[in-house]
Amino acid sequence: MTIRRNIISNYVSQIYTAIIGIVMVPVYVRYMGPEAYGLIGFFALLQGWFQLLDLGLTPTMMREIARFRGGAITSQNLRQLVRALEGIFVGVAVLGALAVLLGSGFIASRWLKAQQLSLVEIRHCIMIMGVIIAARWISGLYRGAINGFEKLVWLGGFNIMIATLRSVFVVFVFMTVGKSVTIFFVFQLLISILEMTLLVAKTYEQLPRIAAGERLPWKWDPIKGVIKFSLGIAVTGSLWVMVTQTGTLVLSKLLPLKEFGYFTMASLAANGVMIISGPISGAILPRLTKLAAEGDDAGFLDLYKGATQLVSLIALPTSLMLAAYAGRALWVWTGNPEIAQQAGPVLALYAIGNGLLSLGAFPYFLQYAKGNLKLHIIGSVLYFLIYIPTLIFATIKLGAIGAGLSWVLVNLLYLLFWLPKVHSRFFDNLNAEWFKSVAAILTPALLAVVISHRYLPWQAPTRMFQGIILCGIGLFSIGAALLGSSRARKVFLGRLRMTHGIR
Repeated sequence: MTIRRNIISNYVSQIYTAIIGIVMVPVYVRYMGPEAYGLIGFFALLQGWFQLLDLGLTPTMMREIARFRGGAITSQNLRQLVRALEGIFVGVAVLGALAVLLGSGFIASRWLKAQQLSLVEIRHCIMIMGVIIAARWISGLYRGAINGFEKLVWLGGFNIMIATLRSVFVVFVFMTVGKSVTIFFVFQLLISILEMTLLVAKTYEQLPRIAAGERLPWKWDPIKGVIKFSLGIAVTGSLWVMVTQTGTLVLSKLLPLKEFGYFTMASLAANGVMIISGPISGAILPRLTKLAAEGDDAGFLDLYKGATQLVSLIALPTSLMLAAYAGRALWVWTGNPEIAQQAGPVLALYAIGNGLLSLGAFPYFLQYAKGNLKLHIIGSVLYFLIYIPTLIFATIKLGAIGAGLSWVLVNLLYLLFWLPKVHSRFFDNLNAEWFKSVAAILTPALLAVVISHRYLPWQAPTRMFQGIILCGIGLFSIGAALLGSSRARKVFLGRLRMTHGIR
């Protein structure tokens, strides 16, 4: 199984899932209204905060399976670890669901500012959310296991199936059963139960077999061997959840539910930058961990540098295009001038911030694979201490625009000042080469967007034609970025020599 096939599989599934999710948002708004979509945005917020309870166990599962495949641990140890993690996850899921159920009344009446939806319906929806989040939480553990086994082609196909059921088939439910937001969440609950069941079955198919009749009772001991690494992930993961979700949490309190729905749409559009770079990290993390376990530093660095250029080639042009044409992109997507006007500036800022974030994630990949998260913990704490006060102050003063400005500023500071320290800790002379390769890709991509923004006429008569123009600008920017990539030039020249017989 090649790393290329894993990356392609991740891309196909995640891009499909992203496109389906993005395409269906205007449909949801049309059927249920923007206030109901604000409630869906609050559901995503709750799901994000639930990750505080992960304690680093999901990435630990993925890493230990990768180490098992690299010969670092035995099959018996792996099975015992899986059983221990399952017990923890089920317990946390039950407690988390109960907490949401008990707090549903307070959230409906005291936190959210609804104007059209009734408090009773909002409360019922929040209670259903609690059960959905618990089911998806358990599914996350098994997704990590399947990822660790590098069964990413199967996982990609599975994710496509679930995304289709979750996002598209709900329209059939709207048409035949009803279009209330309660019906929407009941349907999501049924799909989440199906998803969890199938992931459990696939994980156990991949795990090493145990002797017939042998039982593996739940024990705490298997956790002890990985608790240090897991807690390192937990600290940084918890900080990261607070960093990414605090602004949304503050806005969910300050804004009316309808306006919060608009903000959620802008955030979702900006997340397209992370969606197109995420498949690469999902594919390289198990392989980087395996190379580190084998002591192959040359292979490790080659993969790390190549993945950096690949992410830069895709994420940077996309973030620049979205920032330059945020309002038009939202209008093409939703057909709603009000959404485009209100959410456009927010989309522009979050697109830039997410472009920076896609690059700032690479030091974490390095430390994760090496099993040394000390600097990552320190960096995350510093990030948190700077970002949260800045975010709260800016959000209270400027609303969603302030949240976007904070996001850009802190991600830029992290990339420029903390990333070099991490690189120098593990590899000499890596930092200069890394920044040089990123700058070589960013410069022509930025130039392409500036040229298109200044000289390209916008007389396209319909949303479809304007959408085609936006896609063309994105491809133009990516094509320009390819000129700055040493890896892309090497591949191109190699193919040219093979085609024409040049040596």
